[in-house]
Amino acid sequence: MQHDKNVTATIGHFIDGKHVGGGSRVQPVFDPATGLSAKSVALADKLTVEQAIASAQAAFPAWRNTPPLKRARVMSRLKTLLEENADTIAALITAEHGKVLADAHGELQRGIENVEYASYVPELLKGEHSKNVGPSIDSWSEFQALGVAAGITPFNFPVMVPLWMWPMAVACGNTFVLKPSERDPSPSLLHAKLLKDAGLPDGVFNVVQGDKTTVDALLDHPVVQALSFVGSTPIAEYIYARGCAAGKRVQALGGAKNHMVVMPDADMEMTVDALMGAAYGSAGERCMAISVVVAVGDAGDKIVDALAKRTAALKVRDGMAHDAEMGPVVSSAAKQRIERLIGEGVEQGAKLVVDGRNHTVPGRENGFFIGGTLFDHVTPDMTIYKEEIFGPVLCMMRSPDVGSAVELINRNEYGNGVAIYTRDGGVAREFVRQIQVGMVGVNVPLPVPMAFNSFGGWKRSLFGDHHAYGPEGVRFYTRHKAVMQRWPNTASAGAEFAFPQMK
Repeated sequence: MQHDKNVTATIGHFIDGKHVGGGSRVQPVFDPATGLSAKSVALADKLTVEQAIASAQAAFPAWRNTPPLKRARVMSRLKTLLEENADTIAALITAEHGKVLADAHGELQRGIENVEYASYVPELLKGEHSKNVGPSIDSWSEFQALGVAAGITPFNFPVMVPLWMWPMAVACGNTFVLKPSERDPSPSLLHAKLLKDAGLPDGVFNVVQGDKTTVDALLDHPVVQALSFVGSTPIAEYIYARGCAAGKRVQALGGAKNHMVVMPDADMEMTVDALMGAAYGSAGERCMAISVVVAVGDAGDKIVDALAKRTAALKVRDGMAHDAEMGPVVSSAAKQRIERLIGEGVEQGAKLVVDGRNHTVPGRENGFFIGGTLFDHVTPDMTIYKEEIFGPVLCMMRSPDVGSAVELINRNEYGNGVAIYTRDGGVAREFVRQIQVGMVGVNVPLPVPMAFNSFGGWKRSLFGDHHAYGPEGVRFYTRHKAVMQRWPNTASAGAEFAFPQMK
């Protein structure tokens, strides 16, 4: 892992419609495929964060009063600009995150769907009206913007996850401050530019790069009304506790340990195909990745050999390579942590079927590569089961029946995503009813809801009452207001001291 000290390119912030520098604190940004750094990112101090919040606060009154249709048209123009710049955006993702280009394009497309949904905001913000709820009294409800909102987003989806947050927040009339991951900071600055090109007024959307200092400044500032977060469970819990203590509305999406239950009657070819993509896509760095397969009965014996052959044959390359199936993990630290966990799995008695450690790519020997890894006979007491590995490691467990598999999954502290593969509709129906997980797939490995639904896990995978994007996004970024109205057109009946009743 090398940083060229002669390179002076520094990725800064975007505040009040302008790119700005970031002070003295910087850290290198690496290309995970080469292990080299040719640029740095500025880490915002408290003053820089306050400048971004002040810009958002100043822009809020005019933006809140902008008709929803005009706000929606900005989202529509942005959707077109994102599509026109798709190749550039995908290349930025791959260069700083490492995922393969096809996956980067897929990430962008799922993000664009949220921009498209936000362009329907005039329909989404309609309230309800009731006439004559009392003598000459009409009643209605409306949704009002909160003010300044903020988002703290993870490295694994530097485009899609921010697009879960700010398009709906901005379309609803809020202004926004985004703190992207310092590991892949460039895509958010490009989004800021495209938003300005789409006609968004200065100050409505701001980007501050940074670390914990930056995050804490957002959490503590009294002007910030709502904060969205996606990341690990310990940090999600910290964000939720500190943000709520400061009186903010907070949604904090945490970690996961996603299981796939495979029944003996499952289509094994379909199942293996699904596991390969769900476990090793994006090098396993997805909060919805399948990291545990629970084989019921003899299902494990049916698929383990096929999984082993496919895992060993994975095309692990620089993500820019046209034939790459899996790229590197995001950092040297991530590589070291994942390889340590693989070693602990071996020490604790799991059967290492395919070992992805010490994987090298010709011409990319300093890259952060790990080959696909497969364990069998993993048990619940092992570290590789208890911890979120967040890498290309698939653990196979054995279960005598589907009831035991459900109990195993429901005991896990996480409840983000789960899948079952079977041909039996009755088994699938009962599984969906009993499983204590927020997103469930039946013969679907990654049950990520569409933009017009909402995304969120259960248990320690989500802190807060609101899921992300979709209808839940509208509820999170607005306050509901109830209004009752009567005009004086008859003589007053006098003071009424009893609680109002409709007789």
